[in-house]
Amino acid sequence: MGELNLPKRLNKALWFFDGTLNWKGCCEVIKYSSPYFSKGLGLLTLSALLSSLANTDCQTILFFFALYLVAVAQGGHRPCVQAFGADQFDEDDRDKSSFFNWWFCCTSGAVVVSLFILSYIQDNLSWVLGFGIPCIVMVLALVVFLLGTKTYRFSVTGSEENPFVRIGRVFITAAKNCRTTSISNEIEAGGFLLYQASEQFKFLNKALLLPPDCVEEYGKVCRTSEVEEAKQVLRLVPIWATSLLNAVVASQIYTFFTKQGVTLDRKISPSFEVPPAMLQCITFVAVVIFTPIYDRIIVPLAKVITKKPAGITMLQRIGIGMILSTLSIFIAALVEKKRLKTARDHGLIDFPNVTLPMSIWWMIPQYFLFGVADVFTLVGLQEFFYSQVPNEMRSVGLSLYLSILGVGSLLSSFLVSSIDNITSGNDGHSWFSDNLNKAHLDYYYLLLSVLGGIGLAAYVYFAKSYVYSRGK
Repeated sequence: MGELNLPKRLNKALWFFDGTLNWKGCCEVIKYSSPYFSKGLGLLTLSALLSSLANTDCQTILFFFALYLVAVAQGGHRPCVQAFGADQFDEDDRDKSSFFNWWFCCTSGAVVVSLFILSYIQDNLSWVLGFGIPCIVMVLALVVFLLGTKTYRFSVTGSEENPFVRIGRVFITAAKNCRTTSISNEIEAGGFLLYQASEQFKFLNKALLLPPDCVEEYGKVCRTSEVEEAKQVLRLVPIWATSLLNAVVASQIYTFFTKQGVTLDRKISPSFEVPPAMLQCITFVAVVIFTPIYDRIIVPLAKVITKKPAGITMLQRIGIGMILSTLSIFIAALVEKKRLKTARDHGLIDFPNVTLPMSIWWMIPQYFLFGVADVFTLVGLQEFFYSQVPNEMRSVGLSLYLSILGVGSLLSSFLVSSIDNITSGNDGHSWFSDNLNKAHLDYYYLLLSVLGGIGLAAYVYFAKSYVYSRGK
């Protein structure tokens, strides 16, 4: 299982790395990554076909190669497709915010369809067909994308220089001028007008001066726009860091929630049991249901109340989502406490494989609330990181958003490992015992609630002092 998770973790790591290579143009990256995406899915289909004929080492190598190819291709494809879609709107077009809402809604709906239809096909018909359908769909998607090439809008940049080079030069030049004094007077004398955004990170203003040990020559002094770009990126760091704890909380949906579901009564009819993993669909269904409500009802009402173009700011939206996520994990702790009490009351503590007389529907509220929280948090983070980076780095901005999910997942694994070592007793049981009836996931969820509250407090502190580069 750990081996199968490696491509997924590689994919998360590559979201930011590939995003840094995308400054040349999202459209080009989509054109180059989509064929490799399709090839990876095609190789997965071939490996499934070979497995049905004979399970050989060659088939195993092909399978893992295909997984890694898909991971690498998706690392460039995913952030660029969304950034390129948002680029089709004008800068002051309020529909751009709705684009992020409906993008997330549609992708969540696609996940629901995939979990229901493809899971059924793979389990009951054929793994070859189960992998082949996504491959065909990806090829058709690429064809449709290429057919619309002449209708797309492309960003026109004033410089072909890599934005990372420009921003790096600002930090290097500012470091060389670190001993320079009376920086404000010298800058204002040079015609640089300080404004609110420039009041932050004043040490970077020193990049506007010629280093004392350099002769005046082209490229040694940074432009005002370059300094402001560096400040734009630096202002994102506290928001990125304080969002990580929320990602740790959200990652529980795909791990312990599923393990809990295995122990509960999953029958909805005498002949049908709900697979535990299918409960994840509730989160995505919640997104599909709540997104139209948010976009068409809540936002217009908020506009009337706050008089703001978007109803609420992006940072306010993210904060509301963090509150809901923390509330959801607290509800999960209460449900787990009831599950443990049910096991004790019925004498099933030492029988982990026996289904508890407690309906799996008890877990629906926490799943659904997480979905509602995602509409606020994840969509808010997407729009925030897209809009608050320099224009040429918008795919990188979305990669930063995606990296929050990846790093949060890694931090969750580290936290679980540490707690498991600390809480392991002489009897071999810890908070995460294989026998969940003797474990204490309720304590873990309560701990995450506290950490989520701490993360929220830190987020609010930095969000209050954040200065938007454009839009709110």
